[in-house]
Amino acid sequence: MAFNIDKFAETSQRVKWADLDMGEFITRPLPEKTLRCLRYMCDVEYHTVCYMRDMLVTPSHQDRDVSTFMTMWNREEYWHGEALAEVLGLHGIVVDYDELKAKRMKLGWSEALKPLKQSLLSNMVGADFIATHMAWGAANEWSAVAAYRRLADLEKHPVLAVLLKRIAAQESRHVAFYATQARRRLESSRKAQRLTRFALRKFWAPVGSGVMDPDEVDHVMRELFGGKDGAHEIDRLDHNIAKLPGMDGLRIFHNATAHARESYRAEAVSA
Repeated sequence: MAFNIDKFAETSQRVKWADLDMGEFITRPLPEKTLRCLRYMCDVEYHTVCYMRDMLVTPSHQDRDVSTFMTMWNREEYWHGEALAEVLGLHGIVVDYDELKAKRMKLGWSEALKPLKQSLLSNMVGADFIATHMAWGAANEWSAVAAYRRLADLEKHPVLAVLLKRIAAQESRHVAFYATQARRRLESSRKAQRLTRFALRKFWAPVGSGVMDPDEVDHVMRELFGGKDGAHEIDRLDHNIAKLPGMDGLRIFHNATAHARESYRAEAVSA
């Protein structure tokens, strides 16, 4: 089914939370393990501007549909971070851009030179890079939808669950664009399939890896995808990727979360 980018742009809006009884977080505060997950998610959403910056120097920005989508996507991700920051603020956790900027600066020259390296490599590959970008984005958004829904189900907080499911609904629209674009572009190019398969197999990692502290990455993966239900979700995510042209047999989610899930099992046994 074709993705209507004009309709997507027209209907893009801030995730709604003003109608929710946020006072519930005062009378029924979230546990520390959940707040760690939310802080991670908030930081990742706010870091979207960095990903957007990297994409602006690649062939992706020259495609009208992709460029339009990325503009709307960037706004919606920011609004997701804004909503999560409100929840965190009610628990005494303040999230601001100065802190996030400092975190990026700690990455040093590797972060500063990233757009240049991205530009050189992607433009050498050419238009086939867009297929890889779309498949990578689909993997990220599939995992985001799963993460928000899992946390909503695990915590069962009456207000948090509603907010996270609203965010997940918007992320599902992002999945629809990325996956539709990835299928179309991969179907038309064996070169794109080889490039994308190599990139996903060798380099894909959970969203936030490389920016967030490794202990925080492990915590989120362990909390959301540990246990039998979590393993089932990981299998479902890998199945989604495997259905993309040329991606059969890939288990990027299984491999990327193996350490965290093993840690969860070890804790369960020792408990």
